[in-house]
Amino acid sequence: MPRAAREVQAAEDDRVPGFAPARPERQAVQAAAARPVLGGQGARDLRRSLAAAGAVLAVVGIAWGAIAVNGERYFNRVEDVPLPEVSAAALALHEASFVADLHADSLLFGRDLASRSAIGHVDLPRLHQGNVALQVFAVATSAPAGMNVDSNPRDAFDLLRIAYCVRPSRGCLGGMFARVETLAGRLARLVERDPDLVWVRSASDLEALRARRAADPRALGAILSIEGAQALEDDPENLERAFALGVRMIGLAHFTDNDYAGSAHGAEKGGLSELGRRTLARMEELGIAVDVAHVAPAAIDDVLAIAHQPVVISHGGLKGTCDNARTTSDAHARAIAETGGVIGIGYWREAVCGTAPSDIARAIRYAVDLVGDEHVALGSDYDGAIAVGFDTSHLAVLTQAMLDAGIPRESIAKILGGNALRVLAATLPR
Repeated sequence: MPRAAREVQAAEDDRVPGFAPARPERQAVQAAAARPVLGGQGARDLRRSLAAAGAVLAVVGIAWGAIAVNGERYFNRVEDVPLPEVSAAALALHEASFVADLHADSLLFGRDLASRSAIGHVDLPRLHQGNVALQVFAVATSAPAGMNVDSNPRDAFDLLRIAYCVRPSRGCLGGMFARVETLAGRLARLVERDPDLVWVRSASDLEALRARRAADPRALGAILSIEGAQALEDDPENLERAFALGVRMIGLAHFTDNDYAGSAHGAEKGGLSELGRRTLARMEELGIAVDVAHVAPAAIDDVLAIAHQPVVISHGGLKGTCDNARTTSDAHARAIAETGGVIGIGYWREAVCGTAPSDIARAIRYAVDLVGDEHVALGSDYDGAIAVGFDTSHLAVLTQAMLDAGIPRESIAKILGGNALRVLAATLPR
């Protein structure tokens, strides 16, 4: 069996419990085959036609799966960039640190994350190799064709409809919130299969993970987030349902404006709506962190005016080192730090104007100089249809690059995960 087909087949158990995917063509073929309505040559011709139809369906299914896997191979690439040699001192610092990444889209593409893959950037074996202790897995529910960082209309073709239809799922057949349910189901199955993986839903879960991690370096925490409040479909009850599913961080916008907030990449780039304000208040009551990655500057102003909990940029960069619509101004970075929040520095070109570890370390050093070492974190955006210079298994190269950039060891430990831990402990429900 081709590798692409094997990887798709290995992830088949990610379907939502109790959901039987509708396959009308196959059902029609099977039903027709069971009915003896013809005899003689007519029956033989019908059987041959049905067999041919079944073969075509099988080929289409395998081809669709291969397109999915090879599509991810193209979108989630690792570029050939210079990587520093990791010194014994850097490796010791990295292995002694609690490492947390505030954003990865690895649940989206349907790979079996329990198994090591040559595709993409993240799976459980590679997280263990990179000494990652806590991974925030994001649910992206829509992405406009083109995904340019300057302007996208709300009615643009949704590329993720293809991604969610690679395998039959509620995310394919239903609306935006069904996609949240689909990826929450994938994470639930991953946790069921791996006793080392812990789904963190509360501050006490986080503290238990820290204690367990001190005794067992294979302990790994997972937090579920949503990228773009459009996933809630303008239904306040869906926020409650998302919390019940385990969502503990929500980005208010993604690549287009929505009914909650303007996007930095939207057509209008407006502020928070009244619905957005009510939703933010309820998020804080429930214990869901407010993420302003991708959010329009006007909406960030509105968030900062009413937020009572630390505000997060889960993944991004700063205009001081990479000036484009995807990055954050110095003024907003300082204001986010004043809430007690953190800025997750990304690993891709639009975030830091490069993909080498030195590019990321340069952006981190700038952020530390701007807002202090307690307000900077890691926000890779791994598996987010981006090219990076290294996958999560080689994360120690970033620790080396930070040392090379002159960042103090005690600051690096905070950036690797200590700051994310502090903020999540403050925002998670008790």
